[in-house]
Amino acid sequence: MEIRNIAIIAHVDHGKTTLTDKMLAFAGETLAEGASMDSNQLERERGITIYAKNTAVFYKGTKINIVDTPGHADFGSEVERVLRSIDSVLLIVDAQEGPMPQTRFVLKKSLELGLKPIVVLNKIDKPGADCAKAHDAVFELFMELGATDEQLDFTTVYAIGRDGVAMREEKDERKDLEPLFSIILEKVPVAANDTSKPFRMQAFNLAYDNFLGRLAVGRVYEGVAKMGDTVYVKTDGKETRQAKIVKLFSFHGFTREEVQEAQAGDIVMLAGISDIFIGETISTDKEAALLPAIKIDEPTIVLDFLVNNSPFAGKEGKFVTSRQIRERLEKELEINVGLKVDFTPDPARIAEGFKVFGRGEMHIAVLLETMRREGYEMQVSQPQVIIKEIDGVKSEPFEEVTIDIPAEFQGAVIEKLGQRGFVMKDMALHGASARMIFEGPTRGLFGYRGQFLVDTKGEGIMASRVLEFRPYAGEITRRQVGSMVSMETGKALGYSLWGLQDRGTLYITPATEVYEGMVIGNTSKGEEMNVNPTKNKQLTNVRASGSDEAITLVPPWELSIERGLEVMQDDEFLEVTPQSVRLRKQYLTETDRSRARRK
Repeated sequence: MEIRNIAIIAHVDHGKTTLTDKMLAFAGETLAEGASMDSNQLERERGITIYAKNTAVFYKGTKINIVDTPGHADFGSEVERVLRSIDSVLLIVDAQEGPMPQTRFVLKKSLELGLKPIVVLNKIDKPGADCAKAHDAVFELFMELGATDEQLDFTTVYAIGRDGVAMREEKDERKDLEPLFSIILEKVPVAANDTSKPFRMQAFNLAYDNFLGRLAVGRVYEGVAKMGDTVYVKTDGKETRQAKIVKLFSFHGFTREEVQEAQAGDIVMLAGISDIFIGETISTDKEAALLPAIKIDEPTIVLDFLVNNSPFAGKEGKFVTSRQIRERLEKELEINVGLKVDFTPDPARIAEGFKVFGRGEMHIAVLLETMRREGYEMQVSQPQVIIKEIDGVKSEPFEEVTIDIPAEFQGAVIEKLGQRGFVMKDMALHGASARMIFEGPTRGLFGYRGQFLVDTKGEGIMASRVLEFRPYAGEITRRQVGSMVSMETGKALGYSLWGLQDRGTLYITPATEVYEGMVIGNTSKGEEMNVNPTKNKQLTNVRASGSDEAITLVPPWELSIERGLEVMQDDEFLEVTPQSVRLRKQYLTETDRSRARRK
């Protein structure tokens, strides 16, 4: 049987997962109600793909392995390694938005590996869709990224993923996905299936099973693997290890099927190598040559995961000790390759904990959200960028930010990003909207997304990608607001919050339990302010008109994990428990804070 291996790549929210789901349905896979490639609960809620996933469909006697990849920059390490194991990519581009930063990132990786993409212009039914313009923009991007003549001669498919239709030409009849499948069979090379050589595969992804332990997902490059075979695991600079294949799985639709053997060209999952890592070569021949190494993007931010020691610690969580948090992080390291953790104790920390390195705020927020849902309780410090010495020069990560906004808001955006160390590289006006491209230090983006939404009245689109480490950019202005800190413990009352809401933005509602040192809002003037949110109205038996105004409260700006990571100061912790997200000062009493400042 012929096998074709493809990956679906695109910027976040351009319709990869929806299209994959429709391809499965078209090929006759029966989908359970609500079933989707985004099987993880968090993926469904956020509407983004976090983990690369495999599926396979059978069409006209050919097996098509499809890998759905994440579109968000923080999960970019997932994309790069997937691309090595496939023979072509479907590059999906929104016909209205055109290529975005992440389109550029994933396309650059594909072209470098010599793959020939098939371009799918998706969402062509959107009111602002302009296929000709989007096609030209994609062609320009190919040229800019140094595509070869062969790669520039790409095939374009027009699609409405949500409706499950694809056309070879924009004006063709909109019927089903048959044109897309035909083009895949025409354009994607048949996977090399040399079964005469010894078995050799490379793991590009990991999975975890409570019974089988760590599982390797990879492409079989040569030979045949059988259940029970003895294999050798090799990686550069390490000793060769021996293991045994305990179980073999092949993909079919949403399920994995146990098989007795796996042949060259297929993408399979195998169990039995407890310490397998991404990029390692697995072979039945001890002397087999290593497959090219897979480089994984390094982390750009660092923060502390600490045991929760606030006055409300242990009220909601099941897992609260440092041993439990440590075990959970060790398990996460099994599959989350963009993450690194330093478990060495540090006596300088206020509470027991570990240093965690991640790819970005979203990467860390997703991990915290997953852990709190499992019953973990912890507190984290403010994320900091990783600063390192490169050739004796202090360096930090830089990002490229692409912004699409109504033209009237451009002044505010340019001013705010300028204060944060960003330089405008390009700007283009399309009617009433403007697209601007900036470059600047990653730390300049911390806490900016919320500000951006306010400045553009929620109409702006902002996307970023990490460029590289560059010389340190010096001091930048980040946040203009201060913290409103509770100086009492008790229940917050509407009367006192009514008096405080004019001083800034509140994070809590009446009847919220607060404690001394908890941050209940921010102050617009930028200074720290100690307040009493538990104070009630003085009751007297004298009544006067005007002293009994009705209390009207503005809805609070409730903290989510991402908001908390954005707005927190460097002397604060974000307390994350299964039911609450609270911001607090590291030192709860005013006396302790003054003492810490003097130190």
